[in-house]
Amino acid sequence: MSQDALADLPEWDLSDLYPSRTSSELKEDLENSAEAAKEFASKYKTRLDELSATELAGSIHAYEEMQEVLGRIMSYAYLVYAGDMADPEIGKFFQTMQEKVNVISTDMLFFTLELNQIDEEKLQDFYNEKALKKYEPWLANVRSMKPYQLEDKIETLLHEKDIAGRSAWVRLFDETMAGLKFEINGETMPSQQALHLLSSTDATVRKAAAKSLGKVFGENIRLFALITNTLAKDKAIEDEWRKTTSPMSLRHLSNQVEDEVVDALSSAVQDAYPRLSHRYYALKAKWMGQEKLDYWDRNAPLPEDDDRFISWDEAKETVLEAYGRFSPELAELGQEFFDKPWIDASVRPGKSPGAFAHPTVPSAHPYLLLNYQGKIRDVMTLAHELGHGVHQVLAAPQGALLSDTPLTLAETASVFGEQLTFRALLEKVSDPKQRRVMLAGKVEDMINTVVRQIAFYEFEVRLHTARREEELSPDQIGKIWMDVQKESLGPAIRMHDEYQYFWSYIPHFIHSPFYVYAYAFGDCLVNALYAVYQEAEEGFQAKYFDMLKAGGTLRHKALLAPFNLDASDPAFWQKGLGVIEGFIDELEGL
Repeated sequence: MSQDALADLPEWDLSDLYPSRTSSELKEDLENSAEAAKEFASKYKTRLDELSATELAGSIHAYEEMQEVLGRIMSYAYLVYAGDMADPEIGKFFQTMQEKVNVISTDMLFFTLELNQIDEEKLQDFYNEKALKKYEPWLANVRSMKPYQLEDKIETLLHEKDIAGRSAWVRLFDETMAGLKFEINGETMPSQQALHLLSSTDATVRKAAAKSLGKVFGENIRLFALITNTLAKDKAIEDEWRKTTSPMSLRHLSNQVEDEVVDALSSAVQDAYPRLSHRYYALKAKWMGQEKLDYWDRNAPLPEDDDRFISWDEAKETVLEAYGRFSPELAELGQEFFDKPWIDASVRPGKSPGAFAHPTVPSAHPYLLLNYQGKIRDVMTLAHELGHGVHQVLAAPQGALLSDTPLTLAETASVFGEQLTFRALLEKVSDPKQRRVMLAGKVEDMINTVVRQIAFYEFEVRLHTARREEELSPDQIGKIWMDVQKESLGPAIRMHDEYQYFWSYIPHFIHSPFYVYAYAFGDCLVNALYAVYQEAEEGFQAKYFDMLKAGGTLRHKALLAPFNLDASDPAFWQKGLGVIEGFIDELEGL
């Protein structure tokens, strides 16, 4: 029954971007972009400081239009690639598009470098020009890089070499991970299915999956360690040239968040480990009739969990109903993703594991990638990614340069969508046993989002710091991983030797170093935001929509001010963590 239902899941249609990989439209956009970039450079290079405010606004608008087209090309190329990373022809296409766009964007690289040379006082005067005022947030973000900017020729070299350097190593990781096969109880499967079995109701299946994952990761660990070492060293070299204060500095800068805010978040979560994960897993071990949980039982369903299969249609109705109770407009925006082929939900060999929402470009629309397997966690993942998608639709009118939300706030709508869905489901449950199952599932999701992601962040901090001294062996990386896991998960979780290899499948470590704290930021923020929503009278929904529509035009302080929230206040994080503690308190009572 469940397998038949999973055979008929939606797959996306990317023709809203381009009809095909060989289409004339794609070819024309590449040719026209190459020509437009050269004309742009001829018109503006070395001249930005001579422009009037109106002319400068015009140059930024022209740059934005070119970025829109290049963004469309690369969005299409990546989404095709994510659909089947094992196909060599698709891999070749993706690499070719990266190389062609890299050449085009090299001609435009001068623009942001020269914007940083304009006198600040002069620029402030220019903001009296309405057309330029619109781009002030984008210019502020660009100019925040000024202290770390290198000579133009060095910046050009770094840009051009990325395609044969960092990007190539990322591709090697993606294709290697997508190509791994895991033998579990006589069946061969990709990583996303093997990892899914760690939530099976059958303890023998969980153990078999964990052992297979550990075995295959271990067999490939030298390659994953080489990729990780190379990318960390590459980052360290660039950081040294740019004279950053820490390996995390540029990530915080791009996220528009102050170092001390992230430090406060990380410290608050690490201090709370004993009150959150340590306490919860001790409770769960007791429920499971064990003194300690083996690591493969960490996400096991509780004994009374019926672990029923949830069809795609039921998942869709559940999420949209929860969205609609909060705001009919939110549900309408979400409905469009299902009515149109904007979601790819099936599990298949070669497909990118995990889940994501890709905004593409403002002139098109987002696409969602899921690996739906009919469990409650998959429903929550759908609610999460749909939240991203709706957020991206609402922010799109800000344009190509201002629609992207900084990572610190990019998880807001997604986690809020999860929260709405969970609360709606919980309200329907009156049986104490089922309530415990649901609360336990939510606590585990929150621990995975807050505790686990901050532990991942701490792993990266330690790894990148150690890599500055020497290349790290697989054993050294494994030890850092195991130390952090023991600290964060606590004494109720029993580690096994093969668990030292489980760092290797986390894509964020490779794709976006230090990205992971954004999840904890978003979860704690949404916990605080939801508390405001529960106490608010009319008007909350309108303020919430305004926040999502702002895209990248405002920083976290300004966006949260209408809700009387301030992420720079250490007490803010305690408020968010307190929600998780409250759920654990309730579980202890049950």
